[in-house]
Amino acid sequence: MNGELPPEPDRAEGAPHPRHTAHIYGQTQAEAAFLEAFNTGRMHHAWLISGPQGVGKATLAWQIAKFLLTQESGGLLGSSKSLNVATDNPVLHRMAALAEPRLLLCRRSWDEKKKRLKTVITVDEVRKLKGFFSLSAADGGWRVAIIDAADELNTAAANALLKILEEPPEKVVLLLVAHQPTKLLPTIRSRCRALRCTTLGEDDMGKALAQVGQSSEMSAALAALSGGSPGQAIRLLADDGMKLYGQIIGLIATAPGLDRPTALTLADKCAARGNEGTYALMLSLIDLALVRLARHGAGMPMVEAANGELALAAKLAGSEAQARIWADLQQVLSAKTGHARAVNLDPAQVILDTFLQIDSAAKRAL
Repeated sequence: MNGELPPEPDRAEGAPHPRHTAHIYGQTQAEAAFLEAFNTGRMHHAWLISGPQGVGKATLAWQIAKFLLTQESGGLLGSSKSLNVATDNPVLHRMAALAEPRLLLCRRSWDEKKKRLKTVITVDEVRKLKGFFSLSAADGGWRVAIIDAADELNTAAANALLKILEEPPEKVVLLLVAHQPTKLLPTIRSRCRALRCTTLGEDDMGKALAQVGQSSEMSAALAALSGGSPGQAIRLLADDGMKLYGQIIGLIATAPGLDRPTALTLADKCAARGNEGTYALMLSLIDLALVRLARHGAGMPMVEAANGELALAAKLAGSEAQARIWADLQQVLSAKTGHARAVNLDPAQVILDTFLQIDSAAKRAL
């Protein structure tokens, strides 16, 4: 990569990696559940940290790892009130550099041949866990592995992880970050204790955004589209997502009888090499637009996130019958676009086909 470091698959665009984040906001229940287990001596060897994208799951995993790896051997039970760790602790500096010997991060690796990140976590990455856990910590303290994201494990990697979970070493904790835990093997889920992260309220959203250098002042439109997810808010700000959402809504507003030249223009945004981020964001925003139409038709209040969105919703999603059309389409398109990305179909054609199916649905809605 001409001397450049490869991109990190577990870092959101426009935000620091979670290992560099000092505090976790809005997840007090999950924090309390973990501390209760730690303080009472009922620590589980594996924790499944789930919840919506961008709400702080990875940040929580890293906070737990920092907490465990800075504990002194023989610490008293019941003495820990918070996951916070002094920022000048040398362990944190080693963790920030991924140089802490008692920590292993398992994530998608860089494919040198194809010059891109692999689409899954392979079995070779999980095998590193076995070697890591075969070593004993020099001070008898904890060892921690973070798998981010666990729902990106391929079949062989998932089976290898299951074997580790079945016979866990002592003083070892695995932290599995999962956006869609239902994708995991049921036998993996059954061997983990669940920590559920939730969306953030306005105050915690502001604190989380300020922590990563973003303005804590949120517009009503950004708040509506981010849905209590700081990660989504950061992504929208970094990638001009608010403008892109407005263009998507403007195009859907021409349906039925879709403005094909505009559809082609939007599709072409995703066509060039290096535009994978734009492609993923556009699919995400189209999906969100359909969800919002379905919810409006089902009677849920809508805060307008783009000019003309309320008028569009009134025209195409003013009843429960119309809402079902959009809800059904969202499920169908989500599955189809997921498959299209998995088999590397042409992004521009996928986007164009998606808009054409939306146009057909608009005809049925009227």
